[in-house]
Amino acid sequence: MLHINDLSYRVGGRLLFEGATAHVPAGHRVGLVGRNGSGKSTLLRLILGEVSPDAGTIAVRSRARLGRLAQEAPDGEHSALEFVLAADTERAALLAEAEVADDAHRIAEVHTRLADIDAHTAPSRAASILNGLGFDTDAQARTLRSFSGGWRMRVALAATLFAEPDLLLLDEPSNHLDLEANLWLEGYLRSYPRTLLLVSHDRDLLNNVATHILHLEERRLTLYVGGYDTFERTRRERLVRIAAMQSRQEAQRRHLQAFVDRFRYKASKARQAQSRLKMLARLQPIASVMEEATVTFRFPDPQPLPPPLIVLEGAAASYDGAPPVLDRLDLRIDMDDRIALLGANGNGKSTFAKLLSGRLKPSKGSLRQSSKMVVGYFAQHQMDELNPKATAFRHLQELMPEANEAKIRARLGQFGFSQSKADVSVTDLSGGEKARLLFALMSHAAPHLMILDEPTNHLDVDAREALLQAINDYAGAVILISHDRHLIEATADRLWLVEGGRVQPFDGDLDDYRRLLLDRRREADGRNGRTEAERANASRKDTRRAAANARAELAPHRRALQKAEAEIEKLGREKAALEAKLAEPAIYAGPKDELAKLLKRQGEFDARLAEAERRWLKAQEALDAATTGSPARPSTGSG
Repeated sequence: MLHINDLSYRVGGRLLFEGATAHVPAGHRVGLVGRNGSGKSTLLRLILGEVSPDAGTIAVRSRARLGRLAQEAPDGEHSALEFVLAADTERAALLAEAEVADDAHRIAEVHTRLADIDAHTAPSRAASILNGLGFDTDAQARTLRSFSGGWRMRVALAATLFAEPDLLLLDEPSNHLDLEANLWLEGYLRSYPRTLLLVSHDRDLLNNVATHILHLEERRLTLYVGGYDTFERTRRERLVRIAAMQSRQEAQRRHLQAFVDRFRYKASKARQAQSRLKMLARLQPIASVMEEATVTFRFPDPQPLPPPLIVLEGAAASYDGAPPVLDRLDLRIDMDDRIALLGANGNGKSTFAKLLSGRLKPSKGSLRQSSKMVVGYFAQHQMDELNPKATAFRHLQELMPEANEAKIRARLGQFGFSQSKADVSVTDLSGGEKARLLFALMSHAAPHLMILDEPTNHLDVDAREALLQAINDYAGAVILISHDRHLIEATADRLWLVEGGRVQPFDGDLDDYRRLLLDRRREADGRNGRTEAERANASRKDTRRAAANARAELAPHRRALQKAEAEIEKLGREKAALEAKLAEPAIYAGPKDELAKLLKRQGEFDARLAEAERRWLKAQEALDAATTGSPARPSTGSG
């Protein structure tokens, strides 16, 4: 489906890719991972053709449909459902043509094609996707303009999923989702029938969706089989092997050099010394895999306070005299509490956070807290409140006017800011760096309670792990609002469900909560989906029969394509094993005939791979031609 060959690309003088190569076969679900700023989003733009590489090629299967989540939230007077349905441009065009066509033959063709693409079930499928992302029936009928930016981005995601492109490119799709919608998205992507390239820092999403991990590091791409945990383990083992190979090679180099130094001027050993010199020259250094510096977090420990920190009794929260968003709140928070809030967006989690942080006063009942308690509040919108022209140092200095420069820089260093990075203006900081600055600002006064509202949205996987460790090491209380299950499971010891205007302890873990959501969804589908299914059943048999005939005609082409792909993967594995053998220092100290045979086999593998890729391209073009009814173009290369 996707071939990236010897790709190089530079942005503003900085080299993002250098000789990067990767192959993604059709049907694979691939997680693209790498540090923030390494070039993941740029790679998606290169694949889409929005920018051109400086060198190398990117080839996508001929006539494949590409889809990417829009970068800007959609707007307008269309309803959410209408916008999603419009994403299937072929269906929309056929329906428009059916309204005006007057040629009987063409009308029949249009209706046959509409049946082929299941056009009659499109409203039901679109509504199902929207419902999974948190839009009930009433919300689906509302105009886009009536939603906030985050909810409009959900509509854009629904439209991208509904279009079902052959190659789906998703860049952090869970950033605008709550835990409930994220769980639904995971299930949807796990059964996505085409090819998926997913940029995400969500460990659980990558583990449960991806069949492969494509790692971007040191300007190169490496494809690993399995989810994120498997990738981490495999990469760690690879680093250990490389270190061992380097150690063995260095020992061999020292041994050869010692022989040369000892005997190069002794007549009886001169020939052997010259031979060792040639071996040294042939001993190519094993490339190191650089371990990138990891980010660290450390929240300052607060001064102990007697329990409880906060007590709510019969409290309610509302805005400007409106009916309460939350009511009958009877809760207690202590210093050692780690509480994660569950519940769909719009149920009042942020309202509860504002109530605890003092940004919102109870409209009735009472909220009692220690007079000495300090609360730290982290929310994504605070990024917009940073002074874009000021540096990280300047921001923290304003909050710590009595502290000297060394203390301020030391505090920034606890959140991964080196001395030079602390003097960079906010405008030039990445999203992850801005988030780390907010953590430093939020915790500067050693709060007794930290309220973290979606703290991981702009952090890469390693930074999320650092945050996890920092929360576990922190001595105060934590209220966590997050869609990151890995973070919740590793840090929270209590779950509170925000639902129906109440905040109550949830008796169970995240697996129990997932089962609860699935049960509710099945009940809703049972109530709402039966009538639609009965309406669709009549034409479904004809659609299945036509699809079966089409599959029979395409089967030989698909088999040829699968055979070529299998051969490419087999040859790739065998070539990788051969190259690993060639990387062993001992092979160069052994018989020359054996080395020559290995090098000859390496050349044969290159030739066989090129031929297999040529057959793959030819088979793919034949399949495309059979699918669309147009003649196949002659193959000119391996693609």
